[in-house]
Amino acid sequence: MIKVSVMYPNGAGTTFDMAYYLGTHMPLVKRLAGAALRGQAVEEGLSGAAPGSPAAYMAMGHLLFDSVTAFQEVLAAHGPAIMADVPNYTNSAPVLQVSEVKL
Repeated sequence: MIKVSVMYPNGAGTTFDMAYYLGTHMPLVKRLAGAALRGQAVEEGLSGAAPGSPAAYMAMGHLLFDSVTAFQEVLAAHGPAIMADVPNYTNSAPVLQVSEVKL
């Protein structure tokens, strides 16, 4: 199992519309990925480790796939449509990481 983490850095002037992300963007990803998508999770950043410090990321979206190949096939077929929706909910440039789930 692999996890694709899409992280949205926090910073001065960055914005993120969580309602749009949850209600429109993630359902779009689910619809386009189809059966290849094995699970989704969304996190909203609250703070850093120190009290009152800002979160490093405003939000993180996590997508589960059986393999890197399954993810790459979805990305090849639907990546442009998924990326075209990003400006509708944030002005933060997403950082993507592909990881192998170990536990």
